[in-house]
Amino acid sequence: MSGPIRVAVAGHRGKVGSILVAALAAEADIEYVGGVGAGDDLGAFLREKRPQALVDFTRPAVALHHALAAIAAGAAPVVGTTGIAADGIDRIEAACKEKRLGGIVAPNFAVGAVLMMHLAEIAAPHFEAAEVIEMHHATKLDAPSGTALSTAKRLSARRGSKPFSHKLPEKVTLEGTRGGEEGGVGVHSIRLPGFVADQEVIFGLPGQTLTIAHRTTSREAYVPGVLLAIRKVTSEPRFYRGLDELLGLRLG
Repeated sequence: MSGPIRVAVAGHRGKVGSILVAALAAEADIEYVGGVGAGDDLGAFLREKRPQALVDFTRPAVALHHALAAIAAGAAPVVGTTGIAADGIDRIEAACKEKRLGGIVAPNFAVGAVLMMHLAEIAAPHFEAAEVIEMHHATKLDAPSGTALSTAKRLSARRGSKPFSHKLPEKVTLEGTRGGEEGGVGVHSIRLPGFVADQEVIFGLPGQTLTIAHRTTSREAYVPGVLLAIRKVTSEPRFYRGLDELLGLRLG
């Protein structure tokens, strides 16, 4: 591919988007062509700016529309918005294949978070019980986070026909105290000012526990993963369901 990669950002004024804009502008092989926000004419923007990739960190209600519009305009979608339904991700993948475009929808673009999930998958067959605790800023729209839900599903899948043991109390004095449950994995969501995006996976066996944790201290954590994804999906017509696939971390 000759010349810099033309990249646009949907949600460029947001907490993550604004950081990405600054990062994109600093990359020699990337040309940041502009941002699009709520109320803007996305179709007109795409026709005028002609990006090769559209990065989306917006809201679940509009992210699917953004991705499909980008693909129709010939731009590879790089979607970090969580909360898109499974059938929506299927539609994005099908549209990419039809247009022979690359693309990615990832529950988390932080490399450390992806490695945290990978290490947890390795541990899963060796423990009887597991719980996920995710901690995010108070304004996060979805609960649990896409990363936490993806983690629980993957841990459960690694157990195969031997599910985790998820103990429920005989007496419940406050509803919801044990959190949600996905495939025998307890999932708990914390929403407080001061957090960005943290997650712990806690495994248990008699007499011992193992905790695998990832801490995010700044939204700059997402920049390396997003840059890697942009370069990858604009260089080959392949669709990825997560940064781990792009990094080759999927377990066989």
